[in-house]
Amino acid sequence: MNNKPLSLTDTLIITFALLILLGGAISLFGGDSLSGPTQVAMLLIGFTAALVGLKNGLEWEGIEKRIVECTSRTVGPNLIFLSIGSLIGALMLSGAVPTLLYAGLSILSPTFFYPLSCLICALVALSIGSSWTTAATIGVGLIGVSYGFALSPEITAGAIISGAYFGDKMSPLSETTNLAPAVAGSSLFPHIRHMMWVSVPSFVLCLIIFTGLGLTSTLESGSQEQIAAFLATLDYHFSIAWYNLLPIILLLAMAILKVPAFLAIVGGTIIAIVFAILFQSEAIVSFANILQPGAALDTLHFFKTLLAALVDGFVIHTDNPAVNDLLSRGGMVSMINMVWLVLCSMMMTGVLEKVGYIQKIMNLLIVFISSTGSLIATTMATCMSVNLLTGDQYLSLVLPGQMWKEEYKKRKLAAINLSRTLEDSGTITSPLIPWNACGVFMASTLGVATFAYLPFCFFNLINPLIALSYGFLNIKIAPLEEPSTSKSLGDSNEGLPSHA
Repeated sequence: MNNKPLSLTDTLIITFALLILLGGAISLFGGDSLSGPTQVAMLLIGFTAALVGLKNGLEWEGIEKRIVECTSRTVGPNLIFLSIGSLIGALMLSGAVPTLLYAGLSILSPTFFYPLSCLICALVALSIGSSWTTAATIGVGLIGVSYGFALSPEITAGAIISGAYFGDKMSPLSETTNLAPAVAGSSLFPHIRHMMWVSVPSFVLCLIIFTGLGLTSTLESGSQEQIAAFLATLDYHFSIAWYNLLPIILLLAMAILKVPAFLAIVGGTIIAIVFAILFQSEAIVSFANILQPGAALDTLHFFKTLLAALVDGFVIHTDNPAVNDLLSRGGMVSMINMVWLVLCSMMMTGVLEKVGYIQKIMNLLIVFISSTGSLIATTMATCMSVNLLTGDQYLSLVLPGQMWKEEYKKRKLAAINLSRTLEDSGTITSPLIPWNACGVFMASTLGVATFAYLPFCFFNLINPLIALSYGFLNIKIAPLEEPSTSKSLGDSNEGLPSHA
Protein backbone atom coordinates (compact mmCIF):
# COMPACT_ATOMS: atom_id res chain seq x y z
CA MET A 1 0.00 0.00 0.00
CA ASN A 2 1.43 3.34 -1.03
CA ASN A 3 1.62 5.87 1.75
CA LYS A 4 0.24 9.36 1.23
CA PRO A 5 2.39 12.42 1.91
CA LEU A 6 1.77 14.36 5.08
CA SER A 7 -1.02 16.88 4.56
CA LEU A 8 -1.27 20.29 6.14
CA THR A 9 -3.97 18.95 8.49
CA ASP A 10 -1.69 16.07 9.52
CA THR A 11 1.15 18.52 10.14
CA LEU A 12 -1.06 20.70 12.31
CA ILE A 13 -2.27 17.69 14.34
CA ILE A 14 1.30 16.65 15.15
CA THR A 15 2.33 20.25 15.83
CA PHE A 16 -0.54 20.74 18.27
CA ALA A 17 0.39 17.46 19.97
CA LEU A 18 3.97 18.72 20.33
CA LEU A 19 2.92 22.04 21.80
CA ILE A 20 0.15 20.78 24.07
CA LEU A 21 1.84 17.66 25.44
CA LEU A 22 5.34 19.09 25.89
CA GLY A 23 4.10 22.49 26.97
CA GLY A 24 1.62 20.89 29.34
CA ALA A 25 4.25 18.62 30.92
CA ILE A 26 6.58 21.55 31.53
CA SER A 27 3.88 23.93 32.77
CA LEU A 28 2.41 21.35 35.15
CA PHE A 29 5.63 19.94 36.54
CA GLY A 30 8.10 22.80 36.02
CA GLY A 31 11.66 21.86 36.88
CA ASP A 32 10.57 18.28 37.66
CA SER A 33 9.28 17.70 34.13
CA LEU A 34 12.51 15.98 33.07
CA SER A 35 11.99 13.35 35.77
CA GLY A 36 9.37 11.63 33.64
CA PRO A 37 6.56 13.90 32.39
CA THR A 38 8.57 15.17 29.40
CA GLN A 39 9.60 11.63 28.48
CA VAL A 40 5.99 10.41 28.66
CA ALA A 41 4.90 13.39 26.54
CA MET A 42 7.47 12.44 23.91
CA LEU A 43 6.17 8.87 23.79
CA LEU A 44 2.61 10.15 23.36
CA ILE A 45 3.73 12.51 20.58
CA GLY A 46 5.44 9.60 18.87
CA PHE A 47 2.25 7.54 19.28
CA THR A 48 0.15 10.36 17.77
CA ALA A 49 2.53 10.72 14.82
CA ALA A 50 2.53 6.94 14.33
CA LEU A 51 -1.29 6.93 14.12
CA VAL A 52 -1.09 9.64 11.45
CA GLY A 53 1.46 7.55 9.57
CA LEU A 54 -0.69 4.42 9.76
CA LYS A 55 -3.64 6.43 8.49
CA ASN A 56 -1.52 7.53 5.53
CA GLY A 57 -0.56 3.98 4.61
CA LEU A 58 2.67 3.34 6.49
CA GLU A 59 3.16 -0.11 8.01
CA TRP A 60 3.92 -0.45 11.72
CA GLU A 61 6.93 -2.65 10.97
CA GLY A 62 8.53 0.21 9.04
CA ILE A 63 7.83 2.72 11.83
CA GLU A 64 9.17 0.32 14.46
CA LYS A 65 12.31 -0.31 12.42
CA ARG A 66 12.98 3.42 12.25
CA ILE A 67 12.49 3.72 16.03
CA VAL A 68 15.02 0.94 16.61
CA GLU A 69 17.51 2.56 14.22
CA CYS A 70 17.26 5.93 15.98
CA THR A 71 17.38 4.63 19.55
CA SER A 72 20.29 2.27 18.79
CA ARG A 73 22.40 5.30 17.89
CA THR A 74 22.14 6.50 21.47
CA VAL A 75 24.22 3.63 22.89
CA GLY A 76 27.54 5.50 22.66
CA PRO A 77 26.30 8.83 24.07
CA ASN A 78 24.40 7.08 26.85
CA LEU A 79 27.54 5.19 27.89
CA ILE A 80 29.32 8.55 28.04
CA PHE A 81 26.49 10.06 30.09
CA LEU A 82 26.70 7.23 32.62
CA SER A 83 30.50 7.32 32.80
CA ILE A 84 30.40 11.08 33.39
CA GLY A 85 28.14 10.49 36.39
CA SER A 86 30.80 8.21 37.87
CA LEU A 87 33.55 10.70 37.04
CA ILE A 88 31.77 13.50 38.92
CA GLY A 89 31.43 11.34 42.02
CA ALA A 90 35.10 10.35 41.81
CA LEU A 91 36.30 13.96 41.39
CA MET A 92 34.33 15.00 44.47
CA LEU A 93 35.75 12.19 46.60
CA SER A 94 39.31 12.72 45.34
CA GLY A 95 39.40 16.34 46.53
CA ALA A 96 39.93 17.65 42.99
CA VAL A 97 36.76 19.75 42.91
CA PRO A 98 37.07 20.96 46.53
CA THR A 99 40.65 22.08 45.82
CA LEU A 100 39.58 23.91 42.68
CA LEU A 101 36.82 25.65 44.61
CA TYR A 102 39.25 26.60 47.36
CA ALA A 103 41.70 28.11 44.87
CA GLY A 104 38.97 30.04 43.07
CA LEU A 105 37.37 31.50 46.18
CA SER A 106 40.72 32.53 47.64
CA ILE A 107 41.31 35.07 44.87
CA LEU A 108 38.09 37.02 45.54
CA SER A 109 38.64 40.78 45.72
CA PRO A 110 36.05 43.54 46.36
CA THR A 111 37.55 45.83 43.74
CA PHE A 112 37.17 43.24 40.98
CA PHE A 113 34.16 41.50 42.45
CA TYR A 114 32.11 41.31 39.23
CA PRO A 115 34.76 39.78 36.95
CA LEU A 116 36.02 37.52 39.74
CA SER A 117 32.48 36.30 40.43
CA CYS A 118 32.13 35.50 36.75
CA LEU A 119 35.52 33.76 36.66
CA ILE A 120 34.93 31.76 39.84
CA CYS A 121 31.57 30.52 38.59
CA ALA A 122 33.19 29.60 35.28
CA LEU A 123 35.84 27.54 37.09
CA VAL A 124 33.27 25.82 39.29
CA ALA A 125 30.93 25.01 36.39
CA LEU A 126 33.88 23.83 34.31
CA SER A 127 34.91 21.44 37.08
CA ILE A 128 31.46 20.04 37.90
CA GLY A 129 29.63 20.53 34.57
CA SER A 130 26.52 22.14 36.07
CA SER A 131 25.41 25.75 35.77
CA TRP A 132 22.43 25.10 38.05
CA THR A 133 24.50 23.68 40.90
CA THR A 134 27.03 26.47 40.52
CA ALA A 135 24.33 29.14 40.78
CA ALA A 136 22.57 27.40 43.66
CA THR A 137 25.71 27.19 45.80
CA ILE A 138 28.56 29.56 44.93
CA GLY A 139 26.10 31.88 43.20
CA VAL A 140 23.93 32.29 46.27
CA GLY A 141 27.01 33.07 48.37
CA LEU A 142 28.23 35.65 45.87
CA ILE A 143 24.83 37.35 45.80
CA GLY A 144 25.04 37.66 49.58
CA VAL A 145 28.55 39.11 49.37
CA SER A 146 27.36 41.64 46.77
CA TYR A 147 24.95 43.05 49.34
CA GLY A 148 27.81 43.29 51.83
CA PHE A 149 29.87 45.24 49.31
CA ALA A 150 26.83 47.41 48.45
CA LEU A 151 27.12 46.25 44.83
CA SER A 152 24.32 45.55 42.37
CA PRO A 153 22.72 42.11 42.84
CA GLU A 154 21.42 42.34 39.26
CA ILE A 155 24.92 42.75 37.82
CA THR A 156 26.20 40.07 40.18
CA ALA A 157 23.50 37.68 38.99
CA GLY A 158 24.48 38.44 35.39
CA ALA A 159 28.11 37.69 36.23
CA ILE A 160 27.18 34.43 37.96
CA ILE A 161 25.02 33.24 35.07
CA SER A 162 27.58 34.32 32.45
CA GLY A 163 30.38 32.44 34.18
CA ALA A 164 28.25 29.43 35.02
CA TYR A 165 27.08 28.99 31.44
CA PHE A 166 30.54 29.47 29.98
CA GLY A 167 31.97 26.84 32.33
CA ASP A 168 29.03 24.50 31.76
CA LYS A 169 29.37 24.92 28.00
CA MET A 170 33.11 24.16 28.04
CA SER A 171 32.95 21.27 30.52
CA PRO A 172 33.17 17.66 29.30
CA LEU A 173 31.11 16.82 32.39
CA SER A 174 28.13 18.91 31.28
CA GLU A 175 24.94 17.18 30.14
CA THR A 176 24.22 19.72 27.40
CA THR A 177 27.83 19.67 26.20
CA ASN A 178 27.47 15.92 25.72
CA LEU A 179 23.92 16.06 24.41
CA ALA A 180 24.60 18.56 21.59
CA PRO A 181 27.30 16.52 19.79
CA ALA A 182 25.34 13.32 20.42
CA VAL A 183 22.31 14.78 18.66
CA ALA A 184 24.28 16.45 15.86
CA GLY A 185 26.46 13.43 15.15
CA SER A 186 29.81 14.93 16.19
CA SER A 187 32.16 13.99 19.03
CA LEU A 188 32.60 15.45 22.49
CA PHE A 189 36.13 16.85 22.49
CA PRO A 190 36.11 18.14 18.87
CA HIS A 191 32.80 19.82 19.76
CA ILE A 192 34.38 21.56 22.77
CA ARG A 193 37.43 22.67 20.75
CA HIS A 194 35.17 24.06 18.00
CA MET A 195 33.05 25.95 20.54
CA MET A 196 36.15 27.65 21.93
CA TRP A 197 36.46 29.83 18.80
CA VAL A 198 33.17 31.49 19.68
CA SER A 199 32.91 31.07 23.45
CA VAL A 200 36.40 32.20 24.49
CA PRO A 201 36.23 35.61 22.70
CA SER A 202 32.70 36.05 24.06
CA PHE A 203 33.87 35.29 27.59
CA VAL A 204 36.87 37.63 27.31
CA LEU A 205 34.61 40.47 26.20
CA CYS A 206 32.27 39.58 29.04
CA LEU A 207 35.09 39.82 31.61
CA ILE A 208 36.24 43.16 30.18
CA ILE A 209 32.74 44.61 30.54
CA PHE A 210 32.38 43.32 34.11
CA THR A 211 35.80 44.74 34.96
CA GLY A 212 34.74 48.14 33.65
CA LEU A 213 31.53 48.02 35.65
CA GLY A 214 33.47 47.09 38.78
CA LEU A 215 36.01 49.87 38.38
CA THR A 216 33.28 52.46 37.94
CA SER A 217 31.29 51.25 40.98
CA THR A 218 31.58 52.79 44.42
CA LEU A 219 32.67 49.96 46.66
CA GLU A 220 32.23 49.73 50.39
CA SER A 221 34.04 47.35 52.68
CA GLY A 222 31.87 44.39 53.52
CA SER A 223 31.92 41.05 55.18
CA GLN A 224 33.37 38.01 53.47
CA GLU A 225 32.14 35.69 56.21
CA GLN A 226 30.23 33.44 53.80
CA ILE A 227 33.29 32.86 51.63
CA ALA A 228 35.53 32.41 54.69
CA ALA A 229 33.11 29.85 56.13
CA PHE A 230 33.04 28.02 52.82
CA LEU A 231 36.85 27.88 52.69
CA ALA A 232 37.09 26.74 56.32
CA THR A 233 34.62 23.93 55.70
CA LEU A 234 36.53 22.73 52.64
CA ASP A 235 39.82 22.85 54.54
CA TYR A 236 38.37 20.91 57.47
CA HIS A 237 36.80 18.07 55.48
CA PHE A 238 39.40 17.64 52.72
CA SER A 239 43.14 17.60 52.38
CA ILE A 240 43.54 20.67 50.16
CA ALA A 241 46.71 20.55 48.05
CA TRP A 242 47.77 21.48 44.52
CA TYR A 243 48.29 17.87 43.48
CA ASN A 244 44.59 17.17 43.99
CA LEU A 245 44.07 19.02 40.71
CA LEU A 246 46.07 16.45 38.75
CA PRO A 247 43.03 14.28 37.83
CA ILE A 248 41.36 17.30 36.23
CA ILE A 249 44.61 18.35 34.53
CA LEU A 250 45.15 14.83 33.20
CA LEU A 251 41.57 14.70 31.94
CA LEU A 252 42.06 17.99 30.08
CA ALA A 253 45.37 16.69 28.72
CA MET A 254 43.61 13.60 27.36
CA ALA A 255 41.06 15.88 25.72
CA ILE A 256 43.85 17.90 24.07
CA LEU A 257 45.55 14.69 22.92
CA LYS A 258 42.23 13.60 21.36
CA VAL A 259 41.85 10.48 23.45
CA PRO A 260 38.40 8.98 22.72
CA ALA A 261 35.88 10.54 25.07
CA PHE A 262 34.70 7.33 26.73
CA LEU A 263 38.28 6.16 27.36
CA ALA A 264 39.32 9.56 28.71
CA ILE A 265 36.35 9.81 31.06
CA VAL A 266 36.74 6.28 32.43
CA GLY A 267 40.51 6.81 32.70
CA GLY A 268 39.94 10.08 34.56
CA THR A 269 37.54 8.31 36.92
CA ILE A 270 40.10 5.63 37.76
CA ILE A 271 42.81 8.26 38.34
CA ALA A 272 40.49 10.25 40.62
CA ILE A 273 39.66 7.15 42.68
CA VAL A 274 43.38 6.41 43.09
CA PHE A 275 43.96 9.98 44.30
CA ALA A 276 41.07 9.60 46.73
CA ILE A 277 42.66 6.47 48.19
CA LEU A 278 46.07 8.14 48.46
CA PHE A 279 45.14 11.58 49.78
CA GLN A 280 41.55 11.73 51.07
CA SER A 281 41.33 8.98 53.67
CA GLU A 282 39.36 11.18 56.10
CA ALA A 283 36.82 12.09 53.41
CA ILE A 284 36.40 8.39 52.58
CA VAL A 285 35.87 7.52 56.25
CA SER A 286 33.31 10.33 56.61
CA PHE A 287 31.49 9.22 53.45
CA ALA A 288 31.51 5.60 54.66
CA ASN A 289 29.92 6.66 57.96
CA ILE A 290 27.16 8.46 56.08
CA LEU A 291 26.46 5.34 54.02
CA GLN A 292 26.57 2.96 56.97
CA PRO A 293 26.78 4.72 60.36
CA GLY A 294 28.85 2.97 62.98
CA ALA A 295 30.16 0.24 60.68
CA ALA A 296 33.85 -0.66 60.80
CA LEU A 297 35.75 0.42 57.69
CA ASP A 298 37.19 -2.96 56.75
CA THR A 299 38.50 -3.77 53.28
CA LEU A 300 35.10 -4.86 51.98
CA HIS A 301 33.34 -1.77 53.34
CA PHE A 302 36.15 0.44 51.99
CA PHE A 303 35.72 -0.73 48.40
CA LYS A 304 31.94 -0.62 48.78
CA THR A 305 32.29 3.06 49.69
CA LEU A 306 34.39 3.78 46.60
CA LEU A 307 31.89 1.95 44.42
CA ALA A 308 29.01 3.89 45.98
CA ALA A 309 30.63 7.17 44.91
CA LEU A 310 30.62 5.92 41.30
CA VAL A 311 27.10 4.49 41.39
CA ASP A 312 25.07 6.83 43.61
CA GLY A 313 27.44 9.78 43.84
CA PHE A 314 29.42 11.40 46.64
CA VAL A 315 27.63 12.73 49.74
CA ILE A 316 29.01 15.03 52.43
CA HIS A 317 27.41 16.29 55.65
CA THR A 318 28.86 19.51 57.06
CA ASP A 319 27.56 22.50 59.00
CA ASN A 320 27.63 24.50 55.76
CA PRO A 321 24.55 23.76 53.58
CA ALA A 322 26.20 25.38 50.53
CA VAL A 323 29.10 22.93 50.70
CA ASN A 324 26.71 20.01 51.11
CA ASP A 325 24.62 21.06 48.09
CA LEU A 326 27.64 21.70 45.90
CA LEU A 327 29.68 18.59 46.62
CA SER A 328 26.94 16.00 47.18
CA ARG A 329 26.44 14.91 43.60
CA GLY A 330 27.55 12.59 40.82
CA GLY A 331 27.10 8.86 40.26
CA MET A 332 25.64 6.92 37.35
CA VAL A 333 22.20 7.16 38.92
CA SER A 334 22.24 10.94 38.46
CA MET A 335 22.38 10.44 34.69
CA ILE A 336 19.43 8.06 34.40
CA ASN A 337 16.96 10.83 33.55
CA MET A 338 19.27 12.06 30.79
CA VAL A 339 19.51 8.55 29.32
CA TRP A 340 15.73 8.25 29.60
CA LEU A 341 15.27 11.60 27.89
CA VAL A 342 17.57 10.70 25.00
CA LEU A 343 15.85 7.34 24.40
CA CYS A 344 12.36 8.84 24.42
CA SER A 345 13.37 11.82 22.30
CA MET A 346 14.92 9.54 19.70
CA MET A 347 11.82 7.34 19.69
CA MET A 348 9.72 10.44 19.01
CA THR A 349 12.17 11.76 16.44
CA GLY A 350 12.29 8.42 14.64
CA VAL A 351 8.51 8.41 14.21
CA LEU A 352 8.44 12.07 13.17
CA GLU A 353 11.08 11.36 10.54
CA LYS A 354 9.30 8.26 9.25
CA VAL A 355 5.92 9.93 8.81
CA GLY A 356 7.57 12.90 7.05
CA TYR A 357 6.89 15.57 9.69
CA ILE A 358 10.48 16.82 10.04
CA GLN A 359 10.90 16.98 6.27
CA LYS A 360 7.62 18.89 5.98
CA ILE A 361 8.77 21.52 8.51
CA MET A 362 12.16 21.76 6.84
CA ASN A 363 10.52 22.33 3.45
CA LEU A 364 8.63 25.25 4.97
CA LEU A 365 11.83 26.76 6.41
CA ILE A 366 14.28 25.84 3.67
CA VAL A 367 13.15 28.76 1.53
CA PHE A 368 14.90 31.07 3.99
CA ILE A 369 18.26 29.29 3.57
CA SER A 370 20.55 30.49 0.81
CA SER A 371 23.99 30.36 2.44
CA THR A 372 25.94 28.93 5.36
CA GLY A 373 25.11 32.05 7.36
CA SER A 374 21.38 31.75 6.74
CA LEU A 375 21.50 28.01 7.64
CA ILE A 376 23.18 28.82 10.95
CA ALA A 377 20.75 31.70 11.52
CA THR A 378 17.76 29.43 10.83
CA THR A 379 19.17 26.76 13.14
CA MET A 380 19.63 29.34 15.89
CA ALA A 381 16.11 30.67 15.36
CA THR A 382 14.74 27.14 15.58
CA CYS A 383 16.60 26.50 18.85
CA MET A 384 15.38 29.75 20.37
CA SER A 385 11.82 29.06 19.22
CA VAL A 386 11.85 25.66 20.91
CA ASN A 387 13.20 27.35 24.04
CA LEU A 388 10.38 29.88 23.91
CA LEU A 389 7.61 27.41 23.11
CA THR A 390 8.58 24.48 25.32
CA GLY A 391 10.65 26.19 28.02
CA ASP A 392 13.19 23.37 27.97
CA GLN A 393 16.85 23.71 26.94
CA TYR A 394 17.29 19.98 26.28
CA LEU A 395 14.52 19.98 23.70
CA SER A 396 16.05 23.10 22.13
CA LEU A 397 19.07 20.91 21.36
CA VAL A 398 17.37 17.63 20.48
CA LEU A 399 14.61 18.78 18.11
CA PRO A 400 16.57 21.31 15.98
CA GLY A 401 19.58 18.99 15.97
CA GLN A 402 17.59 16.19 14.41
CA MET A 403 15.76 18.59 12.12
CA TRP A 404 18.86 20.15 10.53
CA LYS A 405 21.46 17.39 10.70
CA GLU A 406 20.97 16.19 7.14
CA GLU A 407 20.92 19.73 5.74
CA TYR A 408 24.40 20.36 7.14
CA LYS A 409 25.60 17.17 5.46
CA LYS A 410 24.04 18.18 2.16
CA ARG A 411 25.88 21.50 2.31
CA LYS A 412 29.19 19.70 3.09
CA LEU A 413 29.41 21.18 6.59
CA ALA A 414 30.92 19.19 9.47
CA ALA A 415 28.62 18.11 12.28
CA ILE A 416 30.62 20.18 14.78
CA ASN A 417 29.18 23.30 13.13
CA LEU A 418 25.68 22.10 14.00
CA SER A 419 26.55 20.99 17.53
CA ARG A 420 28.25 24.34 18.22
CA THR A 421 25.27 26.25 16.85
CA LEU A 422 22.88 24.24 19.03
CA GLU A 423 24.78 25.30 22.14
CA ASP A 424 25.30 28.88 20.93
CA SER A 425 21.54 29.34 20.70
CA GLY A 426 19.77 26.62 22.68
CA THR A 427 21.90 26.26 25.81
CA ILE A 428 22.96 29.89 26.00
CA THR A 429 19.54 31.56 25.71
CA SER A 430 17.64 29.26 28.10
CA PRO A 431 18.23 31.35 31.29
CA LEU A 432 17.12 34.52 29.50
CA ILE A 433 13.51 33.34 29.10
CA PRO A 434 11.38 33.89 32.24
CA TRP A 435 9.13 30.84 31.69
CA ASN A 436 11.99 28.58 30.63
CA ALA A 437 12.98 26.07 33.33
CA CYS A 438 16.45 27.62 33.44
CA GLY A 439 15.10 31.16 33.73
CA VAL A 440 12.73 30.16 36.50
CA PHE A 441 15.50 28.35 38.36
CA MET A 442 18.02 31.20 38.12
CA ALA A 443 15.51 33.86 39.13
CA SER A 444 14.23 31.92 42.12
CA THR A 445 17.67 30.74 43.23
CA LEU A 446 19.48 34.08 42.97
CA GLY A 447 16.51 36.17 44.07
CA VAL A 448 16.74 38.42 41.00
CA ALA A 449 14.01 38.59 38.35
CA THR A 450 14.90 37.28 34.89
CA PHE A 451 14.32 40.60 33.14
CA ALA A 452 16.37 42.33 35.86
CA TYR A 453 19.52 40.23 35.35
CA LEU A 454 19.03 39.68 31.59
CA PRO A 455 20.81 42.90 30.46
CA PHE A 456 23.89 41.87 32.46
CA CYS A 457 24.20 38.29 31.18
CA PHE A 458 26.85 39.54 28.78
CA PHE A 459 28.23 36.15 27.82
CA ASN A 460 24.76 34.80 26.99
CA LEU A 461 24.01 37.88 24.88
CA ILE A 462 27.38 38.24 23.13
CA ASN A 463 27.95 34.58 22.28
CA PRO A 464 24.98 34.15 19.88
CA LEU A 465 25.88 37.38 18.09
CA ILE A 466 29.47 36.27 17.51
CA ALA A 467 28.27 32.83 16.40
CA LEU A 468 25.88 34.46 13.91
CA SER A 469 28.59 36.75 12.53
CA TYR A 470 30.95 33.78 12.13
CA GLY A 471 28.32 32.06 10.01
CA PHE A 472 27.74 34.96 7.63
CA LEU A 473 31.46 35.84 7.43
CA ASN A 474 32.43 32.16 7.05
CA ILE A 475 34.83 32.32 10.00
CA LYS A 476 35.82 29.01 11.61
CA ILE A 477 33.22 27.00 9.71
CA ALA A 478 34.51 23.44 9.41
CA PRO A 479 33.95 21.62 6.09
CA LEU A 480 32.71 18.05 6.02
CA GLU A 481 35.61 15.65 5.77
CA GLU A 482 35.23 12.54 3.66
CA PRO A 483 35.28 9.41 5.86
CA SER A 484 38.46 7.36 5.61
CA THR A 485 38.25 3.81 4.33
CA SER A 486 39.85 2.43 7.46
CA LYS A 487 38.97 3.41 10.98
CA SER A 488 40.80 2.56 14.16
CA LEU A 489 39.03 1.16 17.19
CA GLY A 490 39.90 4.29 19.14
CA ASP A 491 38.33 6.53 16.51
CA SER A 492 35.17 4.48 16.50
CA ASN A 493 34.84 4.90 20.24
CA GLU A 494 35.15 8.66 20.23
CA GLY A 495 33.65 9.53 16.89
CA LEU A 496 29.93 9.07 17.07
CA PRO A 497 28.88 10.19 13.60
CA SER A 498 25.52 8.49 13.72
CA HIS A 499 24.71 8.93 17.39
CA ALA A 500 21.83 11.11 18.40
